[in-house]
Amino acid sequence: MGEEVKSKRLVEIVLDDASIGRATPDIEHERAVAIFDLIEENSFCPVGDESGPYKLLLSVVDSKLVFDISTEKDERVVMHVLSLSPFKKIIKDYFLICESYYDAIRSSSPQQIEAIDMGRRGIHNEGSQTLSDRLGGKIEIDFQTARRLFTLICVLHWRG
Repeated sequence: MGEEVKSKRLVEIVLDDASIGRATPDIEHERAVAIFDLIEENSFCPVGDESGPYKLLLSVVDSKLVFDISTEKDERVVMHVLSLSPFKKIIKDYFLICESYYDAIRSSSPQQIEAIDMGRRGIHNEGSQTLSDRLGGKIEIDFQTARRLFTLICVLHWRG
């Protein structure tokens, strides 16, 4: 991995405790996996900045998603605030299908589980694309990073 690639990445992700609602063990598991996967492999760089690698504090304030980005040495880089409105229906649909998926794992046939999982992945992809679009011109991310960030946004939005 070249130096430029090493610097265009997240090395730490913190979810604001005040923003996180109570969550089920399944949701907590999703959060832990998404953070682990994000740290292991991601592509993340605020547009026009070369001071990475980066730390990200994700929070929800007044129904807005806050990306507070700093360097590895805790120097503030930028803060981006996004409306959650474009995500609300996608997040609602995602949680509904996740509930169906977790229920199906406990009691359904492999074919039923696979069908629900395909729908779950489709909604997840839609949310990831929406996030990529909303961050366009602000933060450069690849699709896998967008997918994992969308999972974290869902966890922040969950008020279970």
